Amino acid sequence: MQHHKAGRRLGRTTSHRTAMFRNMVTSLLSHEKITTTDAKAKEIRSIAEKMITLGKRGDLHAMRQAASFIRDKKVVTKLFSAIAPRYKERPGGYTRIVKVGIRPGDNAPLSIIELVEEQMEKKAPAKNPSKKSVSKAPAPVKVDELSAAASITQDSPVSKVVEGDATCEASAD
Repeated sequence: MQHHKAGRRLGRTTSHRTAMFRNMVTSLLSHEKITTTDAKAKEIRSIAEKMITLGKRGDLHAMRQAASFIRDKKVVTKLFSAIAPRYKERPGGYTRIVKVGIRPGDNAPLSIIELVEEQMEKKAPAKNPSKKSVSKAPAPVKVDELSAAASITQDSPVSKVVEGDATCEASAD
């Protein structure tokens, strides 16, 4: 059993995996969109969202924490000056994973991971579900009223449907 062993190993050593995640998160934040395999995209999603959350905090300690992982000063500056203010009102979910297809060489499933661009709008409070709108059913129409109002000619074929008290006539055009 794998107790307290979260994350995918992706067939790499720990140092190789850590370096790969650092490079991929740096590329994601600099280009705002990268194409990779599904498993790698799902792994770097959490890291990238933590970096954006650090950028939203905006203090010196958060900047140093981000710089210890990203290690590219231009990307860290972009994170704190351009990317984080964009998501100031958003409570999470800064990335999107879109499945693309399979890679021709090894049949690996490919995905695009990108930063979400839409502005977050606050939802209106939900209406009370106990108050349901009840629509009144139309009153049953009698045959005499229907034929008098519709002025059906004798030439057109007319079909009658009778259910209980309600009668309906339909003519084919």
